[in-house]
Amino acid sequence: MIAGLSLALLVGAALGLLGGGGSILTVPIFVYVLGIDPKAAIAMSLGVVAVVSLFGVRSHWREGRVDLRIALAFGPVAMLGTYAGARLSVFVSGATQLALFAGVMLLAAVFMFRDRPEQAPSEGAGSLGRWLLIAVEGLAVGVLTGLVGVGGGFLIVPTLVLLAGVPMKTAVGTSLLVIAMKSVAGFVGYLGTPGIDLAFMGWFSAAAVLGIVLGSRAVGSIPQRTLRRTFAGFLVVMGIFILYQSLS
Repeated sequence: MIAGLSLALLVGAALGLLGGGGSILTVPIFVYVLGIDPKAAIAMSLGVVAVVSLFGVRSHWREGRVDLRIALAFGPVAMLGTYAGARLSVFVSGATQLALFAGVMLLAAVFMFRDRPEQAPSEGAGSLGRWLLIAVEGLAVGVLTGLVGVGGGFLIVPTLVLLAGVPMKTAVGTSLLVIAMKSVAGFVGYLGTPGIDLAFMGWFSAAAVLGIVLGSRAVGSIPQRTLRRTFAGFLVVMGIFILYQSLS
């Protein structure tokens, strides 16, 4: 119980500090620390991350760091993809889902090792081509979310910065809203999965909410470049471990 609460705080802190990373931590915690079946773990991680991300949006909204127009363009398409991915997951084994999850962790590490610009050039940000790219990426990330339980913050943030010309801080806040929307859709798609424990999700979410509050307050005192690269190293180690476990 104490270990679970401590790890829930870590999940929330990751979301508060980085605008993503909640699911990437939650699924391994559920499977390898708490011994939960992979399919139930993916389902419950989506519910937890939905609650925690939605709570985290509040502070970004108050500071004007949420672009509602972008969220409403990206979110519904991503929700559709997430629900579809969740329904498709019944045809995929738990081991395959974990292998895919490990691949996403390694991809996320690549994004985090890279130095991202504070703001992409805004020329043509409203063009039809860019909006179509955003929609396609939203659908793809949504399907991935449904299949492996990843919120996709590390994929959403670069897309918003590079394709939509959204400032980095606004991209983080907007990403949390999109993650919440997608995670709700994914959790609905997993309803009926054996092993989902709503009471467990409740106390884990409450602890993670405390973590996101602490992480949001600490974000200004920790160099983001150092934090991202440290976390990326952790993702590489965990991704290799999960890939080995799922394929062995």
